[in-house]
Amino acid sequence: MKITFLGGGNMASALIGGLLNNGFPAGEIAVIEIGAECRARLEKNYGIRCYAETEAAALACDALLLAVKPQQMRAACASVQKYLRQQLVISIAAGLRLADLSRWLGGYGKLVRTMPNTPALIGSGVTGLFALPTVSEAERLGTERVLQAVGSTVWVSNEAQIDAVTAISGSGPAYVFLFIEALEQAASELGFSPRQARQLAIETVVGAAKLAAQSEEPANVLRERVTSKGGTTEAALRTMDERGVKNGIVAGVMAAYARGGELGELLGKD
Repeated sequence: MKITFLGGGNMASALIGGLLNNGFPAGEIAVIEIGAECRARLEKNYGIRCYAETEAAALACDALLLAVKPQQMRAACASVQKYLRQQLVISIAAGLRLADLSRWLGGYGKLVRTMPNTPALIGSGVTGLFALPTVSEAERLGTERVLQAVGSTVWVSNEAQIDAVTAISGSGPAYVFLFIEALEQAASELGFSPRQARQLAIETVVGAAKLAAQSEEPANVLRERVTSKGGTTEAALRTMDERGVKNGIVAGVMAAYARGGELGELLGKD
């Protein structure tokens, strides 16, 4: 399976590194990247072929992965449209709907829309995927092979759920970082050094996440097991509930979901 990346930024770099770590041959990967420094870095770090612009040799592939910024996508699609034959086209651009991508590609139908998240940079991402009906089962498996190089994958049954994936796991790392930030601030106010505050906050979050991942119990049961009646945890959770922490998180996710739909409308305008 030959793969060409259109754009060589952080997420493309993470995917390339993940593919190589999983035994994918460097000779089967190419990148189209206008930035000379980025091309040089990719060639040096990964030993792959890089092109400064779109050309037939670069598009002699089985899968084309669209990894440019959403605002640049229409122009990027125009540059590759004439080279498309039977390649699978995979988009990792947030907010862009397949109907708009298909239109910009001249009605092309072999399209998959995905939403990875930033933990993919360390091989711990999770990616939502949605494919048009014209994408075969073999092509769906090929898409999984690419995205599972940097974490796990979740197929959704309708494209609107990709906006929901964006709100939950795409934006989700920011929510977790905010919680870490709050724990660090509290630790500092309780007299810990910045290094100690960081260690306590991060290792608590990492440990709790690992415990949740390894347990078959739902999160609310795990929470209840830490919460003794009349104890310190109960006092903290009661105060957080009074401040609307949980409801605020849920409302924030819904706001992100709504914004995703709005961005889809804006980005897809002709």
